[in-house]
Amino acid sequence: MLKMTLKTFYITCLLVSAGVAVAALAARKPPAEPPAPAYCKAGGNWLSLGTTPPRPSTIQEIVANAAKQDVVLLGEQHDLEDHHRWQLQMLSALHAQRPNMVIGFEMFPRRVQPVLDKWVAGSLTAQEFLKQAEWDKVWTFPPQIYMPLFEFARINKIPMRALNVDKNLTRLVAEKGWEGVPEETREGIGRPAPALPAYLEFLRDIYQMHEKASGSHAGKKGAPVDAGFKGFVDSQLTWDRAMAEALSLEISPAGSKNPALVVGIMGSGHIRYGHGVPHQLGALGAPKVASLLPVALEGECLHLDRGLATAVFTLPAKPLPPSEPPRLGVVLEDAKQGLKISTVAAGSLAEKTGLRAGDRIVEIAGRPASGSGDAVAIIRRQPPGTWLPLRIARGDSQLDLVVQFPPLP
Repeated sequence: MLKMTLKTFYITCLLVSAGVAVAALAARKPPAEPPAPAYCKAGGNWLSLGTTPPRPSTIQEIVANAAKQDVVLLGEQHDLEDHHRWQLQMLSALHAQRPNMVIGFEMFPRRVQPVLDKWVAGSLTAQEFLKQAEWDKVWTFPPQIYMPLFEFARINKIPMRALNVDKNLTRLVAEKGWEGVPEETREGIGRPAPALPAYLEFLRDIYQMHEKASGSHAGKKGAPVDAGFKGFVDSQLTWDRAMAEALSLEISPAGSKNPALVVGIMGSGHIRYGHGVPHQLGALGAPKVASLLPVALEGECLHLDRGLATAVFTLPAKPLPPSEPPRLGVVLEDAKQGLKISTVAAGSLAEKTGLRAGDRIVEIAGRPASGSGDAVAIIRRQPPGTWLPLRIARGDSQLDLVVQFPPLP
């Protein structure tokens, strides 16, 4: 995937007319926030989004409806363990209704499909599976939060399918656009269906954020589409299309006596509002799709729009134990291109990762390294037990390294 997690951004603007007295502003009370709906005050609730406002539902109703579809998409934020626990719960509930199941995973590019087959067949240990699937190269999140999903497929003999394409393809499409990539390089992916207007607006916001972070400037909304933004959109659509095609190939032919239920495990950004994978599935003739998402009580739960998904599950808040902010163990200097590492502390995470004095960090977590202050903030926000991908310039070559922050004791 592109190294980013697609999220919905809610922006509140306060407009103040010119000439208003400071005293009047001080005396004026801000409007009260509307009370949170009852379903946003406690976790463990299912909400159907087919109505406005959302309608409280039951897991029995949600599972019964989802089990009638051809494809069920289960969203996630990649680094949240509770999202994967919820996915495991849903796999178990759906499997009880439709034992003939296929599970597709965004985490794996198609070239490692033989490894997934060997894993389900019981021919590999967990360590062998992760090594042969090149987990530390193809994904950047702790494997332990995904392993329960993989073990569920193995012990139930459920086929696993690699939905993704090689990162080099999406990067090439981003640089040259869909038309600029030779057909033989596209891994058999067909031309994606055009993006819906709302999806384009969303991707424009994401693109502008990245351009701002890298010191560039994206065109304003309504401006002519520049080549950089077009490549960014083409890359995202290629990603969505690849996963949709892989899922659609698993749908049983009409009239099958025991059709398979196809389940997709992927980032919620590919699912929300039907813009990504659901839109591409519809273009491929697979309209019977249920989209289920986990949402946080604060933020997402307060802004549930009709059409966001078929249904959402409210996750209870999870307090995190206090801990010292992570430290990489380097001294950084701002450079014209990236961040120069002037010193690497002995025994530090940086040294264990393979960083050297003189290296330049050009990307952090898939984003351009825009300044030492931002880099320090990103590192200190990194939760214990997670992985942080870095792209390093060393001499005339570039290296992809992953910093593995230790888990809490």
